[in-house]
Amino acid sequence: MDNKLSEIRRKIRFLRSEMLRYEDTIRQQVNRDQDCSQSSQQLMAMRVVMLSLIAERNRLGGEEQLLTIDQRLKLDCRAVNRTPPKVVQETVQGRRAR
Repeated sequence: MDNKLSEIRRKIRFLRSEMLRYEDTIRQQVNRDQDCSQSSQQLMAMRVVMLSLIAERNRLGGEEQLLTIDQRLKLDCRAVNRTPPKVVQETVQGRRAR
């Protein structure tokens, strides 16, 4: 089941990247005042496939929980190394000061 779940997640990642590519194509076509109906229809078809993949992933137990604002604020996302980096002093000529 893990292999099936991993395969579905891989397909979702690929489909997301393809959808972003189609969205960029649509933006370019709109900016050039071209017909974007074919690209838009393909994007909508991709969304239908995405919904079915997400439903399959959730059915297999791979549902991802979205964090609330309070949960995100409580996360500890601070840097591990708290010491600032050492700065080498340089003279006007670019050599180290002694």
